[in-house]
Amino acid sequence: MSKVLKATKLDFSLVKPYMKVICFTILLPIAFAAINRSLFTGISFAMCFTAMTTGYTFSIAEKSSMERLFGILPVRKSELVVGRYIFVFALGAVALVISLVTHPLVLRAMGERVNTSDIVSATISGLFLYALYTVFQIPGYYKYGSIKGRVFMYIPVVGFLATLLLFSKKPSTVASVIAAVGSSPALLVLFVITLISVMYAVSIWSSIRIMKSKEI
Repeated sequence: MSKVLKATKLDFSLVKPYMKVICFTILLPIAFAAINRSLFTGISFAMCFTAMTTGYTFSIAEKSSMERLFGILPVRKSELVVGRYIFVFALGAVALVISLVTHPLVLRAMGERVNTSDIVSATISGLFLYALYTVFQIPGYYKYGSIKGRVFMYIPVVGFLATLLLFSKKPSTVASVIAAVGSSPALLVLFVITLISVMYAVSIWSSIRIMKSKEI
């Protein structure tokens, strides 16, 4: 486990020069939450933007030819992969927490009502959307690299637009989600966590297989 955490720490070190850009990416969706006066829109946009930054580690490693370094490190390929997933998930968790603090404050300052069910539903939606984006992105980056696989960077954009289209066409879906949260929040949270866990487990397994098939 210590080697996995060291791999995670290495990824944080790789993106350290880009922390200002990442912070700006996390804070920018506040404007979209204010413009649309919607916590769900703001959180969705925050998860979309944050997921787009997950390619930084792959890009930096590829441009710096760090494959040789990874090859001589006393860390297994599976540990490198799991460490990167922890980094990606931690990045999303930080973005979500910051958004859940700032967005409601801005909306309430504008006179909008944000209750507990709104925050819970936005949290669940944000976690699910971020997981949905990254479980496809990361194996894609491992398979094709950051340059050839740059198309995977736009998966969150497509997902975000599809989400907005779905909820604009079927606004009753939002009400049903909020109603579900209010009626049985524990059951809904358990279901989403289980689903996300399965998604990440399959994604990690796929990434490890891709990594083991490559020579580094």
